[in-house]
Amino acid sequence: MRGLIVGRFQPLHKGHLAAIREAFSKCDDLIVVIGSAEDSHTERNPFTAGERFQMLISSLTPKERSRIFIVPIRDLNRFSLWVSHVESHLPPFDVVFSNSDLTRSLFAKAGYEVRHTKAYNPKDYSATEIRRRIASDEKWEHLVPGPVARMLESVDARQRLLDAGMKPVPSKGGGCRAR
Repeated sequence: MRGLIVGRFQPLHKGHLAAIREAFSKCDDLIVVIGSAEDSHTERNPFTAGERFQMLISSLTPKERSRIFIVPIRDLNRFSLWVSHVESHLPPFDVVFSNSDLTRSLFAKAGYEVRHTKAYNPKDYSATEIRRRIASDEKWEHLVPGPVARMLESVDARQRLLDAGMKPVPSKGGGCRAR
C-alpha cells in the first residue's frame, strides 16, 4: 500500500517528521508532496521547494529514504481541481494521511481512504510559530530536526523572513501560538 502526505513544510518540524514516520508504519512506501512549490522568499513561504526537499531528505534515515517519493507541486488555488492536479503529478496511491479538514474532505470526495495522524502538540509544532520565533530571535532549534536547524542557519532564515516583511513579534507568554 502506498500512502500520501501533503504539506508546505515551511519549515519541516518534528511534528511533520512524526506524522511521516507514523504513515511509514502503516504503508509500504510514501509520497510526500511539497505544496506551494512555486512560492519562496515570502513571509508565509520563505523557503524554496529545493530547500524543503533537502529538509525532508536530510531528516530521514537511509531506510526511510528508500521508501519515499518527494514531489514538489505548484498550488492551483482552485480546490475543485486540486486533487486531480495532485494525481496528475504522482504515481498511484491508496491512502491519504492528513490532519487538515480541507485536505481530508477533498481526497475523501475523490474516493480516497483518508486517515488522521496523531496530534503532535500543534501548539509547539507549528511552522507559523517556528517562523515567528526565528524572526523574533527566540529559541526555535529544538522544534526542528537537527539537519533542518543547521540548514536554516546556513541560509540565514531570520534575515530571509525579515527581508520578506515579517515583523519580529515577541511571544505573548504561556505557550506558543497555533496555526
